[in-house]
Order: sequence, then C-alpha cells, then structure tokens
Amino acid sequence: MGRLIDYTQAQEELKVNLRKVEDELQTGSTIYGKSAIQGDITILFASNTQAFREVLIGCCLARILDSEVDVRLVYVNQGERSFNGRTLDEKVVNPFFKEHEIPSSKGPYLAVFRRSVDLVPDTAKGMRDKSGFFAMLRVLDVLGKSTSEEAREILLHLLAEFVRLRNGATISLARINRLSLDQHLALVGRLLDVKSGGLIPVILSVAGMRSVDHIYGLGWEIAWQGINVADAASGAGGDITVLRDGKVLFAVEVTEREIDGARVRSTFASKISPQALQDYLFFYTLSPPSESAVSVAKAYFAQGHDINFLSVTDWLRTVLITIRQDGRTYFTTAIIDLLDTSETPAKIKVAWNESVRSVVSA
Repeated sequence: MGRLIDYTQAQEELKVNLRKVEDELQTGSTIYGKSAIQGDITILFASNTQAFREVLIGCCLARILDSEVDVRLVYVNQGERSFNGRTLDEKVVNPFFKEHEIPSSKGPYLAVFRRSVDLVPDTAKGMRDKSGFFAMLRVLDVLGKSTSEEAREILLHLLAEFVRLRNGATISLARINRLSLDQHLALVGRLLDVKSGGLIPVILSVAGMRSVDHIYGLGWEIAWQGINVADAASGAGGDITVLRDGKVLFAVEVTEREIDGARVRSTFASKISPQALQDYLFFYTLSPPSESAVSVAKAYFAQGHDINFLSVTDWLRTVLITIRQDGRTYFTTAIIDLLDTSETPAKIKVAWNESVRSVVSA
C-alpha cells in the first residue's frame, strides 16, 4: 500500500518555502542548496525534460513529511516504503506551479514517469536526456539519505531555481473590465499585504495620482522612480514628485519604515531643504508617525515647509471614492501599465494576478 502523505501539510510546505525563497531572492540573501548537488541541479534546469526537476519536488515533500519514505519508490505498488507520487503531484505540486505561474509541464507522471517506472540507472535506456536523468538520480541519492531538515534545504534550493525560471518567463497580467468600489478596496488591501520591498505601495500611489489627474484634468506631471534608486542620487524630492508647468507642487515619500523625529529631520536636510519643497507628504503603510515626528514637522511648518503624514490605505480609499466609476476603471488600468515592465519582479506580477482572481471570485 505504501506510505500515506498528508496533502494539506504538503501544500503548506510549498507555500511557506516558496515565500521564503522569494524573500531571499528579493533581498539578495544567500540561497539555500547543498554544494554536493549544485552541479546536478544546474544540469536539471538546463534540461528540456521538465519532468526530471518537477518530480523532485514531490520527492522532497514526501521525505520532509515522512522520513521512512523511499524517494525512489513513487508508485504505491513498489513496496511498503513507497508513496503515491502521481497523486501528490496532481493534488499539490502541479496546481501549485500553475497558481504561482511557474513554468512546468502538465505533470511528470503523465509525460515521463508512467506505469510504475523504476527510478534506477537501467531506466535511462528509455530516456532521451540521459544526462538529466542521471543528475536527477544523484539528487535522489542525497535526498534518500537526508533528514527532514536536509530535505527541506534541497526543496528550497529547487524552488529558488524554479523562481529564477519564472523570472525569465513572460507573465501575462490579468485584465479587469469592471470592479465595484468594494472590490477595488479589497484589491488594494490584498496588494498592500504583499511583501514587495515597498514597490507595491509606490505603484498604487502613482496609479492613484494618475487617476485623479486624468479625471479632473489637473495637468499634473507625475514623476516616480524605482524603490532601489536613491532619491539623493537622482535629484528627486521623494519616491513621487508631482509637477505642473515644470514647477514642483509636492513630493511624496512612501515608506514601510517607522517615521520618527530623526527620520523627518534627515529627510528635511537631504531632500526638502535643498530643493526648497513647500509641501511634502509621508505615505506610511504600517505604523503612523511618532509624536516626535509630528512635533518636528510642526517646527518646520513655521519655516515655510508643510510636512504631513497620511496612511496610504486611507488615501487610496478616499481617492477611489472620489474619482467615481470611470476613475476606478482608469486606476486599475494604470496599475497594469506600471506593472507591465521587464523591471517588475515576477513575484509582484503573480501577486497581482492572484489578488485579481481572489477578488473577482469572491
């Protein structure tokens, strides 16, 4: 009969570990992986046979959840230590790949590993890509001797390569014809919950300003820059600068970090004062400004600089209510335009698609 795998736990393992890998890649931290299998994983991800690398995900999950599993026995009729690899793939792995838009086949057990195949060297005779098959077997050798924690390290390494594969692929953004006000607010809320290093709140803020300008014909020029571009180096007053006829109307800094008095003083010295900015906004995503930040801002008001603090969620809610249905339609189109560039991380595009699907289905 073989070993039973908890598919709910397997789904959670994939979810948690993919999020971990995405965060690591975003921050440039070291990606997990055993040096002993680095070369083999490189071979697997260069192979045209997707099944070789895909089947390893299920094997890793099985080993993580049950240390008694023999990862080479992927059909339940192969012995007491076997597991149902095909069902694990069909219920967990393949749907997960599709949901997160990771390039993959319809399923390794439908394409290559059919009819109780034995994952042993002799099976290579029927394989076109023998090099890829033997690389997979070498990874299975290591995985078969691993503890649950070591198997998780291998899973993280594989997921990192799948994410890199996705980053090189073209991800189509979901288009929306029409959403209600409540659906727009739900969409904004879901997007702001995504860890993006500050990129999503900036994009939503720019889209909101573009929508206000479009609906009310304000003649704004809205300049913005990526989150990895230093304001001082670019000469910008903040993440977003709004101009009209070449004159700066106001600048906005969108922040996920704490805003205290020291932060306001630093921003004043580096951005507000050098450019003589009269109106400056801090859009915060999490904690409101501290009392010291508000106190420092009041002191600068006496010097002719109006510094204010707004929750990006509250501001967007006000904008979406104010710009009416036509403006809200424009707002979602503006978000798509801002996301639809090669510089936007695949993780953010996938988050948009998932958020749209969730809001529409609800």
